[in-house]
Amino acid sequence: MFLTISTNGTAARPATDLGYLLHKHPGKAQAFSTSYGTAHVFYPEADAERCTAALLLEIDPVALVRRGRGKGRGGAPDAALAQYVNDRPYAASSLLAVALGNVFSSALRGVCAARPERAAAPLALRVEVPALPARGGPDLVRRLFAPLGWSVTADPVPLDTAFPEWGDSRYVRLLLESERLTLAEALRHLYVLLPVLDDAKHYWVSADEVDKLLRAGEGWLAGHPEQQLITNRYLSRRWSLTRQARERLELVRLAEADDSEVEDIDNAVTDEPESGDIDVADESGTEGIDNAAADGTGTGTGAGTEEKPTPLAVLRREAVLAVLDACGAARVLDLGCGQGQLVQALLKDARFTEIVGVDVSQRALTIASRRLKLDRMGERQAARVKLVQGSLVYTDQRLRGYDAAVLSEVVEHVDPPRLPALEYAVFGHARPRTVVVTTPNAEYNVRWESLPAGHVRHGDHRFEWTREEFRTWAAAVAERYGYEAEFTPVGPDDPEVGPPTQMATFTITTEREAKAA
Repeated sequence: MFLTISTNGTAARPATDLGYLLHKHPGKAQAFSTSYGTAHVFYPEADAERCTAALLLEIDPVALVRRGRGKGRGGAPDAALAQYVNDRPYAASSLLAVALGNVFSSALRGVCAARPERAAAPLALRVEVPALPARGGPDLVRRLFAPLGWSVTADPVPLDTAFPEWGDSRYVRLLLESERLTLAEALRHLYVLLPVLDDAKHYWVSADEVDKLLRAGEGWLAGHPEQQLITNRYLSRRWSLTRQARERLELVRLAEADDSEVEDIDNAVTDEPESGDIDVADESGTEGIDNAAADGTGTGTGAGTEEKPTPLAVLRREAVLAVLDACGAARVLDLGCGQGQLVQALLKDARFTEIVGVDVSQRALTIASRRLKLDRMGERQAARVKLVQGSLVYTDQRLRGYDAAVLSEVVEHVDPPRLPALEYAVFGHARPRTVVVTTPNAEYNVRWESLPAGHVRHGDHRFEWTREEFRTWAAAVAERYGYEAEFTPVGPDDPEVGPPTQMATFTITTEREAKAA
């Protein structure tokens, strides 16, 4: 099993710097023990103009059988001969990928104290693998490597040169060339894609393989056109692991598109009590001021009375459900569904035949799935509900054609410069017949005894509108996208400062609907 990595250089930037980057001296031949044999690193050529590092993996077939019984190709208990007679010692596979990770671990991470500027800079790289198993043929090899910036040559290896009529084997001679990639990027591509092309692993694929895949795929896997195939094969088609990987990759993609950190995207919820009491948390999944009673005391107990006041979160859900009932909606989107309280309420009413909860936070969707008990839900009930990950500031074909959409306590979590994108995605592209928007009324904040003056109700709120500001925004959106807006107070309507929550119901106008049709 053999692989070479070559680079060119000059007197000022010698090619032998490759030895520093790989942490292996060009003047030495080194050997490293692995679980299945010995990995040798040596340099067939090493001077200022050109340097080539070779990795030769010498497999012990007996150790392979003893340590990998029942795992990978040729490991089935009823295939005794195949355990000893196979391509493992010769063809690049997951064995070589593991050796790459072990022998060049620092280079894989891009760490080089001696030449940090070289580690961070693209190199003129040439990678050769004389025997690479490729389930999918040369075309798949090109589809995997070309989008990453490689010039790809994948020549099929004949089954037998003496008998050309037998055709080609499933192996290719691989040549990769690039001047755009760092050495660390190149090694991470190989680490992931060698076992993907082989489509068989020599070891049991456990949950920590997801972390390995995401670490090696950082910066390129989330946007790769063959992401689904890569995750399926790398994780040996274990459905639960591939789903987990794709969910985390989607979160990475959304964070990159928003030019933000994953932690900033997936911070929409706090830890949820195991009781699952839907009245404990706000629709947005936060445990802030809105969990208090709707009477403005901030205590949630109705001091001095025997009857417990209704929490504002419950009043808000009831107001939204009343609007959806009045407009006759059957297919509903809950945009920014958080922990799924509204989705849960909608499921209790058989008039809502299709309910889709959308949230950017995978953590929130996981909690919502647990709250709804999706894994134990009956087939008919499960067919009515779907939870999907997505950002509301991007258009999404999955969200078109619904009767109604709800943005309950969502808009205030969006940075003001991004509100026009949300407006177009919801009102311009998805275009449900009815859109319900609720948001805090900033004027009412003075009635919350526990809220310091000048503070918003939750740390993630980018703003909170007054009644006039909300009406101005809603009127402009309605005019721009062909809707009519009506306003409804939610909670006690204070004569001085208004209600704690303000709600706008947008209904598409007949004229604009006819033009769109």
